[in-house]
Amino acid sequence: MEFTHTPVLLDACIRALDIHPDGVYVDGTLGRAGHSREIARRLTTGRLICIDRDQAAIDAAPCRLAPWLDRVTLLHGNFSDLAALLDSAGIDQVQGMLFDLGVSSPQLDDASRGFSYMQDAPLDMRMDASAPLTAYTVVNTWSYEELRRILFEYGEERYAPAIARAICRTRETHEIETTLQLVDVIKGAMPPQALREKQHPAKRTFQAIRIAVNGELEALPPMLTAAVDKLSPGGRLAVMTFHSLEDRIVKQAMADMARGCTCPPEFPVCVCGKKPRLKLLTRKPMTADEAELADNPRARSAKLRVAEKCGPQGL
Repeated sequence: MEFTHTPVLLDACIRALDIHPDGVYVDGTLGRAGHSREIARRLTTGRLICIDRDQAAIDAAPCRLAPWLDRVTLLHGNFSDLAALLDSAGIDQVQGMLFDLGVSSPQLDDASRGFSYMQDAPLDMRMDASAPLTAYTVVNTWSYEELRRILFEYGEERYAPAIARAICRTRETHEIETTLQLVDVIKGAMPPQALREKQHPAKRTFQAIRIAVNGELEALPPMLTAAVDKLSPGGRLAVMTFHSLEDRIVKQAMADMARGCTCPPEFPVCVCGKKPRLKLLTRKPMTADEAELADNPRARSAKLRVAEKCGPQGL
């Protein structure tokens, strides 16, 4: 199957990685391989490690990356297991890593995966089709309290209590099996003024359920820690986020690792010995310009944060 695909913030990502032809790089979210293609074509004796939890992305990659397969290693797995995945490939240190968070374009575009609130499909939403938890299970078996919590925390949905109650009330008479059935329940729980908003009324709820199904936020801290551990001094870490929840986690983690001494200011000398592990290269995240938005509307919410691994002395 042939795709037309415009990678989000492509030029900014490539500049951020500062690619050396003989370096080792990681694309931790392969997707349609748009970013991977541009990294691989810049390598000569270097290597690109492509990771994705979606086997469909791994299966499609040999075609997408055909001209450069001699310098590419494909790994199926969750980037929360980044350290183990790189160890399995015999990779000790790398010069750059890129992570494009959230749901990928192929997953959104394939209605059968159940990510879209615009087309009818079984409630699934798994990024890894072999994972046990589906959106169907969340919607039909999780308690009111858990549903309300994830809608509020992961979807920042102000009507979370009403939507959670409507889901529980509906499933007392019949199971909610498809995406459009769920959309109808959500719409029925919201006041008329909410239905007239520009944003689709189901967007926040679908985001919340997707995040819960895939454990997206829980995967970020171990990935970020492992990424910095595996970077060589001077290596670059570039992370692209698409909503405030994941961006907050990435921003805070990078800031914490860029902070040195934590001693109270009244101490005359440092006794904690903490050295910065990262140098922030973007105090404010990079975003898409108007030209890119015209080509790729999905870039509207993208934010790119970039940092560089410090040396042993925190320099």
